Amino acid sequence: MHPRGTQAAMIMLVAAALASCSSSESPDQAGGSVSSARLSVVASFGPLAELTERVGGSAVNVTNLTKTGVEPHDLEMNTNQVDAIQDAALVVYLGDGFQAAVDDAVKRRRGPSLDVLTKIDPIPAAAGGDAHGDHDPHFWLDPKRMAAAAGSIRDELSGIDPSRATEFTSNASMYVSEMTALNDEFTKGLIACKRRTFVTAHAAFGYLALRYNLTQVSVAGISPEIEPDPARLAEVADLVKKEGVTTIFTEELVSPKVAVAVARETGAKTAVLSPVEGFNDDDPAAGATYAAKMRENLNALKDALSCN
Repeated sequence: MHPRGTQAAMIMLVAAALASCSSSESPDQAGGSVSSARLSVVASFGPLAELTERVGGSAVNVTNLTKTGVEPHDLEMNTNQVDAIQDAALVVYLGDGFQAAVDDAVKRRRGPSLDVLTKIDPIPAAAGGDAHGDHDPHFWLDPKRMAAAAGSIRDELSGIDPSRATEFTSNASMYVSEMTALNDEFTKGLIACKRRTFVTAHAAFGYLALRYNLTQVSVAGISPEIEPDPARLAEVADLVKKEGVTTIFTEELVSPKVAVAVARETGAKTAVLSPVEGFNDDDPAAGATYAAKMRENLNALKDALSCN
């Protein structure tokens, strides 16, 4: 071969080799940042999964451990889910025994984890002795605490991938604005009501009641799987009659039989008040989003409490 031809062939081979090496490198190996690939994030159940997706945007790939239709308190994880927790860039969950299997898996992690309950000024668990931990876990039923949680997720993601901090901040700010608007709707919708006491199947609505100056009376306690005794049923029935309560609220993922029994005893009707624990776009009954389910709750409360 002619010397010039040999030289040209060698240059082409070297260039091809360099291109091959460059394409096989990971973003970090190539000197880039982790922002060129999505962060793998695990969220323990519906509201935290949606919140993480909203704040993380295109920078995250979120795995929700709790399938739609499963009561989050009842979560039992398989091996793949435990592995996902170990391998994730971040785990967003609710501690204090809300989902004990998740707590146990998180303890074995080496990477960062965010226990949202520690960031949102939690309230004590309702009396009754059936709570998993010391605090009421249902913070997400307060839009203002959801806004606070968005800020915590923003900070956590920004620490993992600082190059996308601006994106996380923008996404979180947008979500906070939406939660502010939702809070305003609840405040205005529940400010002028004939009654301020509502009766629920289990004590999931303490944060909502506190935020909007309502009184929650639950047939069961924090844990929906523990049924009340006859004395509690009689106590709630007497209160319903005394307070003129017209509606006993049931929920999607818990058997309505106890609430139905109280309604039958008192002449009240039943209606759904969602604890907004599990939902996604594939579940048409779930309203697809947290905000949509909360607005359904607002309408249900306004009807039950006879609000103007």
